[in-house]
Amino acid sequence: MKKLVTPLLIALASTLALAQSPAPEMADAEVRKVDKEARKVTLKHGPIKSLDMPAMTMVFQVRDTTLLEKITAGDRIRFTAEQQQGAYVLTHVEQAAR
Repeated sequence: MKKLVTPLLIALASTLALAQSPAPEMADAEVRKVDKEARKVTLKHGPIKSLDMPAMTMVFQVRDTTLLEKITAGDRIRFTAEQQQGAYVLTHVEQAAR
């Protein structure tokens, strides 16, 4: 019985930890540079609460290259980003309301 309970408790704890992680929230930014070849975008962004990050200008990696087709330098956008394998990755982008 102990052999069954321990893995069950570990699985339950893992599920609870995932459920409590903050969902990425939309942040505002101005696109400074789009580098399609390198799959990177430079954003001057406001605070990103889900990443506990203050406003700054920085480079984000882009794994889904279709996101880069939606933006050009100078655009005002709303976006989400996540930390994945030690890198900050743009996960969603949309044009900001004007």
